Amino acid sequence: MAGMDLFGLAGRAMSAQLVRMNAASSNLANAGTVSGSEAQAYRPIRPVFAEDLDTASGLASVRVTGVYRTDNAPVRQHDPANPVADANGDVWAAPVDENAEMIEMMDASRQYRNMVEALSTAKQLMLETMRMK
Repeated sequence: MAGMDLFGLAGRAMSAQLVRMNAASSNLANAGTVSGSEAQAYRPIRPVFAEDLDTASGLASVRVTGVYRTDNAPVRQHDPANPVADANGDVWAAPVDENAEMIEMMDASRQYRNMVEALSTAKQLMLETMRMK
């Protein structure tokens, strides 16, 4: 990471929060889905982040190292009337906690908004500084 400034730092932070929101929305979209086998069942996804330190400026930033499926086990339900049920009449439901996903989305949204406000404040301070010269 060469020459990180406030705007680059904020851009990376906002991108990370967008990845969090997209992962949570994907999980919410697949909540309640069922499949005919445990292997085919949807499993929630989670982004993994790492810290990037710019030694020149002393600023630390974030980067997405990947988005991975969790190892949460699908929930087995007996529903012989379901068209995707297996030979035993069981279906496998996605193990998505809708409340936790909504909290994740709200937190990511707030963090994104905080970065927008920080950028707005920095812009105003720069404009005021330029007016003073």
